[in-house]
Amino acid sequence: MITMQTIEDIRHALLHTKSLLTASLLAGEPYTGKHTLVRTLYPHAVYADARDPDTLEHALSNHTEVVIEHFEEAKNIGTLDFDNRRVIAIFNDSRLPASVEEKFAFIYFMPSLKDRHEELPRIVEDILRSIKEQLMFEGEVTVDPDRLDLEQNFRSLKMSLYKEVIWQGLGEEDIENILYRYFLEHLDIENGYKVHLALFEKPLLRAGLQKYRSQLKLAGALGINRNTLRKKIHEHDLD
Repeated sequence: MITMQTIEDIRHALLHTKSLLTASLLAGEPYTGKHTLVRTLYPHAVYADARDPDTLEHALSNHTEVVIEHFEEAKNIGTLDFDNRRVIAIFNDSRLPASVEEKFAFIYFMPSLKDRHEELPRIVEDILRSIKEQLMFEGEVTVDPDRLDLEQNFRSLKMSLYKEVIWQGLGEEDIENILYRYFLEHLDIENGYKVHLALFEKPLLRAGLQKYRSQLKLAGALGINRNTLRKKIHEHDLD
């Protein structure tokens, strides 16, 4: 039976299987939280990696509750014996071959973060709290939802939030030290001043265009004439 459900539905269904000797598959894109969910619900299960056929066969032969990781890479699907066992397999793809489908009594699809709109604010809040504790950051962090990277689900989301915390915690001296280290390593070319000028000008112009929404106002804020501003915007491909 194949089902597309919410996270809570999947959680309740997997909890129900704890009383059944049956095989369930949890499929979906990588880094959607499948491993975390299963490890929370089945902390005492034997875990086996499908990429290691011998270890997997041994786990299935000697235990009645087995979690199989990386089932998308299993090579010996037809020979695996799931009878009279509680098996939960994790499949890091949303496309299932027929040979996989026929092995399981229950199949659940973990939605990607892009499809978890109602849950996303809580997820972001929890990850931010953890990051701030790790980095001992005590300030407030403002997160623009449009800047969250969800392409690789939790993996890219965490990276984008780490960057936000670090960026928003940087002071002027920190930025100077970052540039100092960069130039110390890369300042070995001719016309170095002109080549590296974009490191200052481009983000300055991008921020100014976003903040003022007007080239006339931005030119006034920067203290340059409008024609010079237009030229620099064109040079940096910001028009």
